[in-house]
Amino acid sequence: MNPIQSLQEQLYELTIQSLHRAGEEGRLEFKTIPDFIIEVPRDPGHGDFATNAAMLLARQARMAPRKIAEILIEYMDTEAVASLDRVELAGAGFINFYLNPSWLYSIPKLIAEMGEQYGANPPMGKKVQVEFVSANPTGNLHMGNARGGALGDSLANVLSRAGYDVSREFYINDAGNQIEIFGESLEARYLQLMGENIPFPEHGYAGQDVVDTVKRIIAEKGEALLVLDSQQRRKILVDYALEEKIAYIRETLANFGVEYDVWFSERWLHEQGKIDAVIRELMDKDYVYEQEGALWFKSTLFGDEKDEVLVRANGLPTYFAADIAYHKDKFERGFDWVINIWGADHHGHVARMKGAMEAIGYDPDRLDIVLMQLVRLYRGGQVVRMSKRTGTTVSLDELIDEVGRDAARFFFVMRSPDSQMDFDLELARQQSQENPVYYVQYAHARIQSIFRQADAAGVKLKPLETIDFSVLKEEEELDLLRKMAEFPEEIATAARTLSPHRIARYVLDLAALFHSFYNHHRVLNGDIKLQDARLGLMACCRTCIKNSLDILGVHAPDQM
Repeated sequence: MNPIQSLQEQLYELTIQSLHRAGEEGRLEFKTIPDFIIEVPRDPGHGDFATNAAMLLARQARMAPRKIAEILIEYMDTEAVASLDRVELAGAGFINFYLNPSWLYSIPKLIAEMGEQYGANPPMGKKVQVEFVSANPTGNLHMGNARGGALGDSLANVLSRAGYDVSREFYINDAGNQIEIFGESLEARYLQLMGENIPFPEHGYAGQDVVDTVKRIIAEKGEALLVLDSQQRRKILVDYALEEKIAYIRETLANFGVEYDVWFSERWLHEQGKIDAVIRELMDKDYVYEQEGALWFKSTLFGDEKDEVLVRANGLPTYFAADIAYHKDKFERGFDWVINIWGADHHGHVARMKGAMEAIGYDPDRLDIVLMQLVRLYRGGQVVRMSKRTGTTVSLDELIDEVGRDAARFFFVMRSPDSQMDFDLELARQQSQENPVYYVQYAHARIQSIFRQADAAGVKLKPLETIDFSVLKEEEELDLLRKMAEFPEEIATAARTLSPHRIARYVLDLAALFHSFYNHHRVLNGDIKLQDARLGLMACCRTCIKNSLDILGVHAPDQM
């Protein structure tokens, strides 16, 4: 159940009925009811809910919005909404709804009934695929992969809570030009380590991890690869290295709390002829032309700035061609909604990929792409670019070692994906309330401490359905109840807008309200009815904090 949505629906119907009554009595003239909204104002002083109905009706009614609002308020049957206290006109014509606290007293019982499922919607029967990270298996996972992992997994959790049937997928780029370069790099390192004086490829993968991989191959195979021709040698080296790299990616992401349902191989697309088939389909539909020996997709027909190469002049398909085949395969697997999380450097790829889906007969709106900005690491106010261990870019496993999984995941999800992120390593390690993840986890630990104190005093939490929560009158108590009531709506909105950072922001706000309550009021206070209600309030707050942290993949500790 979503209490905020339920109230919005009631207030929406109240406004609709008012419009009809005013229209029937000739006080307002309009042909169609505008697409108005009932929303929670940012400023609590503007009521619990507000509507812009009068503003949107002004043109049709040929009347000032404030006058329309006055008429609508006059015709509202306020008794139809049990918890409605009053309705007021504000500003240029907004209608603000103020509720009495009675509606909040049912929230703890709802939380008690749903427990760890509080905030979740029932299954809606729609299949969603979230593809994220999909790093090239040619090196270590970097900060962009780390942010993508935290965002993708948290988004998948949000969508699952919102009622979708979610599948997490990693696309293994184990074919194409980057694998050719990887093979050249491995071969060069192998031959160099075996004593041959050969140059390293100019655009090769020069990281220490490649050297370490080749050393392990030598320890296993020794000189056996020297007698092979280059093609055979590279295949053995690449197969060994890919297996090792993919195992590393799996393990590192698992340590980060990310588990995938599907690991999809690009190589399989080539082997099954999927890429050739989709190119032929586009050619048959006249979306492909030849120029300078290459085949081009007419992506400008679908809003792209320029057409895109599908097959190079040397006859090799591009990454874009493989991507079209891959996304076609996604829809053929029955997904109603496909979501990708890409780095912001792929922004130019979005329009052409949506256009390609439209060209092969799929609704492009069924494909959503979340673009993610870069991450900058800081320590002591200085930008950190290099790993102390390897002298190259800091890897995800090193970040987990330094700040821990919880801090890393929370920090990566705190900001909207489209905002560049500054990750402060020192702040992430701090055991203080300046550290956002510590601040939230400390709230959960504090609540657990309250229950340990209650247990030591022989005070037990009563079944929430037996507690009279109407004794909660303090501002801090009501603020907590109101924030907890918002949780299901936060999940629904985060899923609809692909914004898992809303959950991080929500739980930070909830933690702040808890700390404010804790600093002003005693839970164990000797007044039995009030004590019972406050213990119940704490139990509900604990549930909401834990459910939020579960979505973010962060632990809810019992003590700190």
